Formats: sequence, C-alpha cells, structure tokens
Amino acid sequence: MATKSTGTKAGSTTTQGSNGQKKESLLEKFFLDQLKDIYYAEQQLLKAIPEMKTACTTEELEDAFDNHLKQTERQVKRLEKVFEIMGKKAEGKKCEAIEGIIKEAKSIIGETKKGSMTRDAALIIAAQKVEHYEIATYGGLVQLAITLGKRNAANLLDKTLGEEEDTDRMLTYIAEAHINFDAEEEDVKSSSMAEAEA
Repeated sequence: MATKSTGTKAGSTTTQGSNGQKKESLLEKFFLDQLKDIYYAEQQLLKAIPEMKTACTTEELEDAFDNHLKQTERQVKRLEKVFEIMGKKAEGKKCEAIEGIIKEAKSIIGETKKGSMTRDAALIIAAQKVEHYEIATYGGLVQLAITLGKRNAANLLDKTLGEEEDTDRMLTYIAEAHINFDAEEEDVKSSSMAEAEA
C-alpha cells in the first residue's frame, strides 16, 4: 500500500507516503487555501482603503481609515509569518468575496454626494462588511491552526482577529456617535428645501 493515514494528537489526519515523508492533510491544504484567500484580500485592501479615506467627509472617519491602513500593513506581515511557519511561500489566491465588497464600496462612493454625511454613513457600512468578512475568515483560521497543532500560527492569526473586532466596534461607535444622526438631519434639510422650492 502506497499511503496510510495516521491520527495526530490535535485530531487532524496526516498522510505518509511510501518513503515515510509527511504529506499535507486535506485540512492543511484547505487551511493554506484560506490563508492565500485572506492574503489576497488584505493586499487588495491596501489599495482600496486609501480610496475610501479620500472619499470621507469627516476627519474622524478619515483618521479611522488611516489607522486601519497601517494596521492592514502589519497584518500582511503577520500573514507572511504564518506562511513561514507552514513552510510555504506567501502568495495570494483571488478572493471573489473581497472583490465584490470593494466593488460595492466604490459604487457607494459614486452614488453618494461628495462632502455629505450620508456618504460617511455609507462608507462605514461598506467598511464593516469588509470587517465582518475578515472576522469570519480569521476566526475560522485560528481554529484550524489550533486543530493542526500550529499554535504559533494560531496566536498570530488571533492577534489579527482581535484587531478586526476592535475596528468593527470603533466604526459602530463613530456611526452611532453622530454620523448617522447628522446624515438623517441632512435628509430632513434637503427635503425641507425641496418642499420650499416647490
């Protein structure tokens, strides 16, 4: 028989060839595939975040995007360390999900009025869609890394997961503190002006 499966302490399965060399398990291949997916996503965000920052109305949201850009740069380096731990070269694989979310964010910029609070409210929602995708991905990767017995990789991924959750909370705070209310007032003022002109 050419191959045989052996259970590991963490519960994952590794396969050994006839020469005794360890091969990747299906779970490890899936983990690496998802790692490539989020690596690509983070690379795309490095290009998209500056566009979102430029489109902002308030300095507060502009600063939030600027901070997240710096954070994303650190997260990319962290992912490269995870690839290193896995004995692989850091590379991305096209992520359809992030492509769609970024496309939607660009549409929002085009469909909202420049300098309006409504644009900022919309940009926050677009940014939170990104965050929620990242939270789901990193949360899953942390658990897979633990299952595969890659504790160092899990710790690095968990650090990024915590940062994404913090960013999501911060965006919610900015929206609820005043931007959403100011955007709603903007609509009231616009409709009042339109009625007066009519």
